[in-house]
Amino acid sequence: MARVTVEDCIDKVENRFELVLLASHRARLISQGSSITIDRDNDKNPVVALREIADETLSPDDLKEDLIHSLQKHVEIDEPEPDPASLLATGGVSASSDEEEDLPEAVTFDQMSEEELLAGIEGLVPPEKSDDY
Repeated sequence: MARVTVEDCIDKVENRFELVLLASHRARLISQGSSITIDRDNDKNPVVALREIADETLSPDDLKEDLIHSLQKHVEIDEPEPDPASLLATGGVSASSDEEEDLPEAVTFDQMSEEELLAGIEGLVPPEKSDDY
């Protein structure tokens, strides 16, 4: 049996440090019960992982994505948010009768004419001056 060396894998993964990270991650997956893609030949998990990378039975890019995903603590899911204008136009979100009690009412805005706005501003009284300021 030929021993797997770094030279067998270096043309698949150019960075030796990245190769060690990927092979160790794959060896951990094998230890956790992941199925192997080659014959074991009485090899230990790190050697099996290196042989899988050397034989290209696993994509280094897939291993890298899996490694990144395993190290993430919080995975954000991009979901499109509803358009506020469409919610106002439809009168809010539709829900069943049980859920309607929990939903806030649709937002409505008061409409003011320019004259009403000016009249309101003219009616304002400036604050009294005091010695504290």
